[in-house]
Amino acid sequence: MEIEKKLATLGLQLPTPPQPAAHYIPFVRVGHLLFVGGNTGRLNGEPHTYVGKVGDKVTLEQGYEMARCCALNHLAIIKSALGDLDRVERFVKLIGYVNVAPGFTKMPQVVNGASDLFVELWGERGEHARAAVGVASLANDAPVETEVIVQIKD
Repeated sequence: MEIEKKLATLGLQLPTPPQPAAHYIPFVRVGHLLFVGGNTGRLNGEPHTYVGKVGDKVTLEQGYEMARCCALNHLAIIKSALGDLDRVERFVKLIGYVNVAPGFTKMPQVVNGASDLFVELWGERGEHARAAVGVASLANDAPVETEVIVQIKD
């Protein structure tokens, strides 16, 4: 439970894993890879802390915070899938979608909210390949959505 101890030292706790909003499942395991579907950072089923386009109603800093919330949801799903976050060998890939206002181009800085948390918790094993994509809209006017792929220890 080392990763959960690190979370606690950061003043963070795992939320309740988000439930699918449509016909899909939260994760799929294929061999030593766990594919975790997208989530928009709603913690414990509460409404989004921030709503709207980053660069308009949502600041870059607020977008960063929402990406961090997405990461916490991913961790909750990973724990539900594996029973223990210490079974994560490394983060393989993070894809971040940012609901952007016209002209906003700092998607990587927003998605850093998730990337930074993974590196804070796992060090080099938290580093990952990544895409940070600006999109015209997201479900429920969420500012950010992310998905991850992790490698699992035997």
